[in-house]
Amino acid sequence: MATYIFRRTAALLLSIVLVSVIVFFLMHLAPGGPFSFDKPLPPQQMENIFRKYGLDRPIPEQYIRWLTAMLHGDFGIPYQSPTETVTQVILRTWPVTLAYGGIAVAISFGLGMLLGAIAAFRQNSWIDNLVTFVSTLGMAVPSYVVAFLLVFVIAVQLGWLPTGGWGEPQHLIMPVIAFTLGPTAIIARMTRTNLLEILPLDYVRLARARGIPTRLIVRRYVLKNAAVPMITILLPLVPALLTGSIFVESVFAVPGLGRFFVTSAVYHDYPMIMAVAMLVAVLWGVMYLISDVLYALIDPRVGLAGEAG
Repeated sequence: MATYIFRRTAALLLSIVLVSVIVFFLMHLAPGGPFSFDKPLPPQQMENIFRKYGLDRPIPEQYIRWLTAMLHGDFGIPYQSPTETVTQVILRTWPVTLAYGGIAVAISFGLGMLLGAIAAFRQNSWIDNLVTFVSTLGMAVPSYVVAFLLVFVIAVQLGWLPTGGWGEPQHLIMPVIAFTLGPTAIIARMTRTNLLEILPLDYVRLARARGIPTRLIVRRYVLKNAAVPMITILLPLVPALLTGSIFVESVFAVPGLGRFFVTSAVYHDYPMIMAVAMLVAVLWGVMYLISDVLYALIDPRVGLAGEAG
């Protein structure tokens, strides 16, 4: 098991390095630049600005300097907000995203698994058909479409909630709904599918024949085996929920990390782009690492196969 975890951790670190290289070079190859003003500054001033931020150096040298600073915890100064550091910007905007993202994680996993379990135990009933229809709809409709519909119906037509903003409890309601529908649908669909594969198996039928209560059968046998294939699919949903949706935050004017990342990309704010890209890469990588380890703990054959390989 130790060898398995070491190999997965090494692969994670290599993946993060590759992501940093790809994002850094593609970012600099994109047309335009962070200081491409409508009215260009005199050449001497542009040269001073480029020298100040190290943009006059060759791109490989810029990457090495950025990597060295990043390893020391220095992500640089954002071009959009030069009075604060990149770390300060993330600490200012990410809590906003975490506020509704954390709620979305709890609702998505709790409600999705509950609906999927109900649909599986009531297979081919009207409840199963309803859950399947809503799940399919939730997976097909993008979050920004849901966001626009919520604004039009709930905020504009009914006037129940403000169209956007931040700072009050009511500002959380529509972003959470728009952000939660898709992941909830995915989790409900996965839970139903996995449970339907396990419930007809011989050991479950034998447990029922012996008179073991359904509640105990589900807790002791069904859920554990159903969790194995779901772990590697469900855990990677967490980074997406915790790093925010650029569409949802834009529609509801939420001053979160996702929205700030969009403006960073538009204005070629290299330090912010790299910091957010690394944040997302690390979160995704850690979730995949945790899912691999949990998979190996639940099914020891995975760990043994990894060590044998």
